[in-house]
Amino acid sequence: MKVGLISCSNGQQNEWEDDINKLEKYLSEIGIESVKAKHLYAKDGVFSGTAKERVDDLMAFYLDDSIDAIYDISGGDIANEILKFLDYDLIKRAGKTFWGYSDLTTVINAIYTMTGRPSVLYQVKNLVWNADLQQIRFMNTLIAGCNDLYDIRYKFLQGQCMEGVIVGGNIRCLLKLAGTRYWPDMKGKILLLEALSGDMPRIATYLAQLDQIGVFAEVSGILLGTFTQYEKSHASKSVYELLLPYINEKLPVAKTPDVGRGKDARAVRIGDYAYFG
Repeated sequence: MKVGLISCSNGQQNEWEDDINKLEKYLSEIGIESVKAKHLYAKDGVFSGTAKERVDDLMAFYLDDSIDAIYDISGGDIANEILKFLDYDLIKRAGKTFWGYSDLTTVINAIYTMTGRPSVLYQVKNLVWNADLQQIRFMNTLIAGCNDLYDIRYKFLQGQCMEGVIVGGNIRCLLKLAGTRYWPDMKGKILLLEALSGDMPRIATYLAQLDQIGVFAEVSGILLGTFTQYEKSHASKSVYELLLPYINEKLPVAKTPDVGRGKDARAVRIGDYAYFG
């Protein structure tokens, strides 16, 4: 197996090189060859290259028949710059799975919207950030064919079951797609929402925007991941309580501790059908 390592969002900082080397070493040890994109490291602020240069890196991986999957190891703010330059027909034909998290929510949902193909919401640098736990899950899933990496725990806050294609990811980054052709059709979908940053006012305004564009009237269920800053702030209301004014009592809502920014986080297939119950 061979994978491409890329930064479609903020470029990698030089001080992170050791983690990237460890990641490449680990992948090699389990039989996965990795190839780094030309524009991986930041050289102009957070930019590893222009939007077009980063797109050229990504499309080169899709064109290369020896590359089986693409692991985006970035995050930050600028991934949506590349969306209008992507060759979605080629992405659809190539049949390769794109992996990324955080700001790559924009790319993952755009790929689903434009091609119907699923992607994986996961940061593969977790394999070195929390090696003992994540490497076992990764090996069991990709090598042994088990489901450890995707086997998330959840608890229903209202309702008892939900099913549908999962869309979403990071709430701030997902909303960058609102009003664009890359916004996923929300009808009958399970909406996943998580966040690293955001106090109560910020999360409240994101939820208000989702309501105002009609999302909560369309989805078949909501899966709340972790909201890191919010949950550490000991806010007077939970994210679920902020959500309640916008949803009816029949809409299923579940909470999982396993999806978000924790280095123990598991993966979710955005654009794939899922059942929770």
